[in-house]
Amino acid sequence: MKVLLVEDDASMRTTLERALGRRGIHVTSCADGGRALDAWRAAQPDVVMLDLSLPRRDGLDVLQEARAAGMRTPVLILTARGTVGDRILGLNTGADDYLPKPFDLDELEARLKALGRRHAGAGAGASATANGDSFRLGSLRYDKSSGAVYFRDDVLELTPRESSLVAALLARPGHAVTKEKLFEAVFAGEPGVQYEAIEVVVYRLRKKLAPTGVSLATLRGLGYLLKAE
Repeated sequence: MKVLLVEDDASMRTTLERALGRRGIHVTSCADGGRALDAWRAAQPDVVMLDLSLPRRDGLDVLQEARAAGMRTPVLILTARGTVGDRILGLNTGADDYLPKPFDLDELEARLKALGRRHAGAGAGASATANGDSFRLGSLRYDKSSGAVYFRDDVLELTPRESSLVAALLARPGHAVTKEKLFEAVFAGEPGVQYEAIEVVVYRLRKKLAPTGVSLATLRGLGYLLKAE
């Protein structure tokens, strides 16, 4: 498993590189928010660990630009800015998980591996159920190789969880997908996630799809269905 750590604290970088390395996780690090996107592209990590308070560029700005560019790698925010407002802002910007400092190393390892499994599982499911390189419905397209969702030729600004939800729905065109199946696709292996969390992802995705001509319908007792208007 490959992880990119974007953290300006040299002691923290060294500690995590050594500790996670002993657990079989290869860590590449970057200390500068201004170079974070270049490091992200070069490393092609399975998960990004991102600090928010970075020199030259704030971590939230890095995350926002990455998502706008279609970079769908799962992101775990590590920061001492632990207020509820900061957590909500980070998750709304496109982060997948949030771990305030100080944290337990065992918990960090578990969260990293859960994010990595979910990301890999979503890609494997797409390959197994689709023909060609993408899923399509109306003006919407899900690209399997990048995990990005396109509206016509423009990348939609979706979180990895929202993109995984789109992929799971497009994998069964014209059929409702149960809430249980969607939960497995979106949160596969993540510890401590409440079952109702899938409804939050559905709600946010429905709002973002509104301008695309593709709607996310709820079929009572059956699940959810994507429909092209």
